[in-house]
Amino acid sequence: MDPSRISLRRFQLSDVDDFLKWASDDKVTRYLRWNTITSPEDALTYLEKIAIPQTYRPSICLDDRSIGYVSIKPGSGDDKCRAHLGYAVSAEYWGQGIATIALKMAVSDAFKEFPGLVRLEALVEVENMGSQKVMEKVGFLREGLLRKYGFCKGEIRDMFIYSFLETDLIK
Repeated sequence: MDPSRISLRRFQLSDVDDFLKWASDDKVTRYLRWNTITSPEDALTYLEKIAIPQTYRPSICLDDRSIGYVSIKPGSGDDKCRAHLGYAVSAEYWGQGIATIALKMAVSDAFKEFPGLVRLEALVEVENMGSQKVMEKVGFLREGLLRKYGFCKGEIRDMFIYSFLETDLIK
């Protein structure tokens, strides 16, 4: 995949159709904490109320069309030194290196965007081998297994915790 075709930008309401295409896919939302979005109205509401207002939740775009997102949520108070990273990419584009390229861009942005940030964390379900590979390709370190840690889709699941420090090098 030519990296010049991939960009991160704020979601726009005009992304609703492209967003719905991947956000309505159960394969994409399987490991996300939010449920599959099934209607244009719900997609528009999600963009208006959740995606657009967040400080850092850009759309991953291929040729300026939304095919996913990256989210970085910094802590507050004494926890502002770390932030949680999450992402999703349309299943149509899995295995093409797009998530890896987009996350490298986001990691680079994160330490500029959030003063005082020294650590990014990502939780990846044990079954989600694809995301584990992406994390490692970007340069995240798998720190350990958190048993019965995350609640998702009605189950408490085991998670791997990954970290990337401000002093780490993007691969």
